[in-house]
Amino acid sequence: MNNQIKFHIALNVSEIGATVDFYKGLFNAEPVKLKNDYAKFELDEPGLVISFIQAPDKVSSHFGHLGLRVANETQLAKRKEEVEKKLKIALEETNTNCCYAQQDKFWVNDPDGYEWEVYHFKKDVDKNDKRPQAVACC
Repeated sequence: MNNQIKFHIALNVSEIGATVDFYKGLFNAEPVKLKNDYAKFELDEPGLVISFIQAPDKVSSHFGHLGLRVANETQLAKRKEEVEKKLKIALEETNTNCCYAQQDKFWVNDPDGYEWEVYHFKKDVDKNDKRPQAVACC
């Protein structure tokens, strides 16, 4: 373990196997710990520790969304290419104004409906798009 500070998220999930398969595709990584009701991924880029606890009665995807911000359009295209090999892209947006920022992004949904956006921040803007495809935004 290094001294890097990492963000930690713990999510309740319905079924650990389907969850692990999804996140292996999203993160392009294997879990560092895997039990029959628990999994943990530790990522260096982005600096993230994310745990999944099988607890179907506690699952709720209505808390908002999660995201991975990449540094540039090249990284976004590379990440999209990697993810598309393993997962279904739910939505792709270009030059969308979301969270008062212009972004290019794509969305994937995990087995419990948790929405993930993978995006490239372009610039701050003064409005959010009201288009139907931007519903998942802020």
